[in-house]
Amino acid sequence: MKRDDARRLPVDLALVHYPVLNRRGETIGAAVTNLDLHDIARAARTYGIDTYWLVTPFREQRQMVGEILDHWRRGHGALYNPLRSEALSRIGLCADLEELLERTTEKWGEKPLVLATSAGAADALFPYGRVRGLISDRRPLLLLFGTGWGLAPEALVSVDGFLPPLHGPGEYNHLSVRSAASIILDRLLADRDENEENK
Repeated sequence: MKRDDARRLPVDLALVHYPVLNRRGETIGAAVTNLDLHDIARAARTYGIDTYWLVTPFREQRQMVGEILDHWRRGHGALYNPLRSEALSRIGLCADLEELLERTTEKWGEKPLVLATSAGAADALFPYGRVRGLISDRRPLLLLFGTGWGLAPEALVSVDGFLPPLHGPGEYNHLSVRSAASIILDRLLADRDENEENK
C-alpha cells in the first residue's frame, strides 16, 4: 500500500484500561503507563493511524495524561523533541468504550468496524489480508487493545471480530501490548511489494 508519510488512514487504535482482566481472570481497571503512551503513539504515527485513543474511566489518570500531553505538545517537550510532539499529537482521551464508539462514529460518519486483539484463539477471525483489503477500500476501522491480561468479556460486546493472535515458534506467548501493537500495525499497514503473497 503506497502512501505519503503524512497521510492519515481511516484506522484508529484504542488502548483500553477498563474493563480488562488481571492474571486471575477478574475484571479490573489498569493504570496508564508512560511507556504505552509514548511507544504506541510513535508506532501509530509511523503507520498512519488517525487517532490513538486512551480509554480510562479514572479522572486522575486522564488528568495525568493531559499534563504529559501538554508538556510534549505545547511545553518544553515540543521544542526539545518535535518528532515526539508530532506522535503524541494523535492521542485522544475517552472515559469509556461507549464514548469511544460515539466519537469514532461521529468522526467517520459511520460506525467503524471494531476488531479486538487476543493472545488466545478466538471466533470470528478476520485474517490480516482481509483487513488490509478493507483498509485499502477506506473502510473505517477501530482496533482495540487491552492492557493487563487482555480485554474483559464485557468489553467485547460491541466487537465485530478478532485479529488472529500472534505466535512465536514456541509455547511462550506473553508480549507487551506495545510490542503486540507494533507487530499488528506492521502486518496491516506496512508498505508491501505488490507481488507479495496476501497472507
